[in-house]
Amino acid sequence: MSEYRAPLKDMRFVLEELIGLEQIARLPQCEEASPDVVAAILEEGGKFAEEVLAPLNRVGDVHGAVWQDGEVKTAPGWKEAYTAFREAGWTALARSPEFGGQGLPKVVATAVMELWKGSNLAFSLCPMLTQGAIEALMLCGSPEQKKMYLPKMVSGEWTGTMNLTEPQAGSDLSAVRTRAEPVGDGTYKLYGQKIFITYGEHDLAENIVHLVLARLPGAPEGVKGISLFVVPKFLVNADGSLGARNDVRCVSIEHKLGIHASPTCVLSFGDHGGAVGTLVGEPNRGLEYMFIMMNEARFAVGLEGLALSERAYQKALSYAKERIQGFEVGVKSGPRVPIIRHPDVRRMLMLMKSQTEAMRALAYTVGAAFDLAHHHPDESVRQRSRGFVELMTPVVKGWCTENSVTIASLGVQVHGGMGFIEETGAAQHYRDARITPIYEGTTAIQSNDLIGRKIARNGGVIARGLIEEMRLAAEKLRAQPGEDFGVLARRLGAGIDALEKGVAYILETYGSNPKAAHAVSVPLLELFGIVCGGWQLGLSALVAAKRLAEGGGDEAFYRAKIGTARFYADHVLARAPALGMTVTEGAAGVLALDEEMF
Repeated sequence: MSEYRAPLKDMRFVLEELIGLEQIARLPQCEEASPDVVAAILEEGGKFAEEVLAPLNRVGDVHGAVWQDGEVKTAPGWKEAYTAFREAGWTALARSPEFGGQGLPKVVATAVMELWKGSNLAFSLCPMLTQGAIEALMLCGSPEQKKMYLPKMVSGEWTGTMNLTEPQAGSDLSAVRTRAEPVGDGTYKLYGQKIFITYGEHDLAENIVHLVLARLPGAPEGVKGISLFVVPKFLVNADGSLGARNDVRCVSIEHKLGIHASPTCVLSFGDHGGAVGTLVGEPNRGLEYMFIMMNEARFAVGLEGLALSERAYQKALSYAKERIQGFEVGVKSGPRVPIIRHPDVRRMLMLMKSQTEAMRALAYTVGAAFDLAHHHPDESVRQRSRGFVELMTPVVKGWCTENSVTIASLGVQVHGGMGFIEETGAAQHYRDARITPIYEGTTAIQSNDLIGRKIARNGGVIARGLIEEMRLAAEKLRAQPGEDFGVLARRLGAGIDALEKGVAYILETYGSNPKAAHAVSVPLLELFGIVCGGWQLGLSALVAAKRLAEGGGDEAFYRAKIGTARFYADHVLARAPALGMTVTEGAAGVLALDEEMF
């Protein structure tokens, strides 16, 4: 069985040559992130991912998390790995130095997160949710809450969760019923049940800090009446030490298709007198605050799609090079050959490789824009970058995760019958990937956010600005000599045209016929992802051509960049015009049948 190898060469290419890490390192508060320092971080992160986390991936899948009498024990080796992870400082990488963090840029944390998710997705979910909880408390918590919780959460000694949905609510958070009753001294007692709480109970850390949505007495109905509370597993004394066990219990964990080692918990609050918590921020603004966590988590889940695609590709590639079967096409006699010599296996591997590289480039570009939005001295650059991040977050989440399911499925297909056998490991990647388009809002929730909040609300200004930026890239490709660049320019140009028409359709339709707009929102999100991926691979090809012209460097790597972009243009970008027609003409078919006709 092949092992995970950190894709450091491509990661460094994107960071250093495509994005321009040196420019990020010149931003205020990002000065430590020089290419040499980041290269060393990635090297160490790669070793940890390969040597500590990857070997536990199969162990976690087979053993899973075990619930007994309200407590959860993680898989063998999990606790030791988490302790090593925390002690190495990985939990503090991008957090504020004020609370013990290292203060590195978001784009660096993005690359490092890919390592954890690619080597062991189930393990990575615990620190991922903790980071979201830290972000919410950083921006919305009181000084007392920050002092009490953040240092321990940043250090990884305590972990965090987000508690949103309930059995009757699902994604409809307006139906949340958990209630919070004031008891004086700024404290509340919570009563209710939450489901699908990732790492809501475990044995990795000494305390778990739950961020919980609940309703205060007399709160308005719907989402406007939801508040956010901090509810720790163990109460915290004034001196920071742990006190009594709080009245929150894990009553069961789910038996899932994949990510078996990640405990997905049902948590019950207040069965024995009330779970003690404190209010975050102002009453009835809980959903607004929770969206800070959700947006952080949505981007991180998009990285899960990227990371799982890389892992599935690595396994399929290794198998294709080792598996001997059949004769080479067009050769009448000779030895049997590795299946990588067969054209359709190459096609599948190239679909996996090209889309994975496109996702990595796009996700890292969004990570870099986050740093520009927070640290650039020019307000206009900050505002433009913020708009880009907001626009692309649902695209990264939705497109990368949907791709991961397809790419992991291709990985099974490359293995043939052996891919359907658990021992090869290809099936685990497929099972694990399937949750990612559901996590933190399904693909339709992401696409509804894209067309509503990110396109229609601002009249498409940000989307149209991005389209113009991509047109400039297409012109640069058109000016580059060679057939590959000519094809890239044409395919990207056609994709941009289709996307522009799709955005125009949403702007024309959203207000007058919202059902029609929502009926084609997922195809529009896919179109966005495909075209933006082509844009990034086109830029990568331009960088590669420049390096080849200069001489030196890894010639095969740069030639592969151009070849991969050409493949993507012919096999992925070529789909864009058809998707564009689906967006502009496909709503009627979605809505054509009455319910009884199904």
